[in-house]
Amino acid sequence: MTRRRPSLLAALTLTAAAALTLSACGGDDSSSDAKDKIAGADTGSSTPSASPDTSEPSTADRPEIELPSDLSYKFEWPKTGDKDKDAVLADSEQSIKAVDLAIVNQDALDKAYLYYYEGEAAAGTQEFIQNYVDQKAGLTGSYRFYAPEVTVDDDGTASFTYCEDQGKAYVKYLKTNKVRKTEVTAKSYVIYHTSLRKNSEGVWQIQKVVSQSGSAKCQP
Repeated sequence: MTRRRPSLLAALTLTAAAALTLSACGGDDSSSDAKDKIAGADTGSSTPSASPDTSEPSTADRPEIELPSDLSYKFEWPKTGDKDKDAVLADSEQSIKAVDLAIVNQDALDKAYLYYYEGEAAAGTQEFIQNYVDQKAGLTGSYRFYAPEVTVDDDGTASFTYCEDQGKAYVKYLKTNKVRKTEVTAKSYVIYHTSLRKNSEGVWQIQKVVSQSGSAKCQP
């Protein structure tokens, strides 16, 4: 699977199908047997945050990413002390936020994420974002990223594996401002394997993303 957040996408797709069936009778759109789910959490006054040791992007003229206050992030991947590895961590953090910005902007060709994704990964991510655009849906809540493992090769390529906790994240429908809440399950924890290549501007661009919900490695 070459896109981010498979459980969020599955929840969105299943909910859209349920809405078509139930809207005439005013039914609830929750689905207890969803194959992949996002998990509900409070929608209080979460604000964007990052761990103090989060890597910072370097040199290149990267796009500015400003996200709404109901989205927050915690990246538990401290600097390694290796320049290239830390650059992979920094650009990967920005790439994650850039995809969410595209969803917020309801633009499947948003320039910020296309700065960090190319080829197969860009095509899969465009399709992922387009699902949100088609359903006029956004994101809300908080996200935690952890258990990073990064390897950089001499040929300018890298591999990066990390976990995502979606236990406090969910889909929000923009027309009604309705938030779809679901229980926390094993599917709320997702592992990602990404392949990256450093471009001529020194940016680590994602070439491929493979993800798996319910990974045992990511379970609390």
